[in-house]
Amino acid sequence: QVQLVESGGGLVQPGGSLRLSCAASGFTLDDYAIGWFRQAPGKEREGVICFDNNDGRTLYADSVKGRFTISRDNAKNTVYLQMNSLKPEDTAIYYCAADPHYGLGLDPLYDYWGQGTQVTVSS
Repeated sequence: QVQLVESGGGLVQPGGSLRLSCAASGFTLDDYAIGWFRQAPGKEREGVICFDNNDGRTLYADSVKGRFTISRDNAKNTVYLQMNSLKPEDTAIYYCAADPHYGLGLDPLYDYWGQGTQVTVSS
């Protein structure tokens, strides 16, 4: 059974950092496209960052370029989202998603989703 579990969310001040984790079970992350998405209240789910091919090519939303990075620990079957220089507009529920096919990019069309973790950026 494919399962994704996010953790690491919380409350952080503007300018601060957080690292989110996404632990996978039931499949090998390295064989799947992986993306991070977020959804703020009253807004549609949007793509933040993803591995777009199996060579590690990364796609970013313009709003997070230079601030967010994605990484993968294959030994732990876990993907991370490092978020730096956080802004109040980064406040949202963050989801990781996986799909056996690359090429979806930042479109929220992935097959498998975690339950999400809340990130709140506020002073």
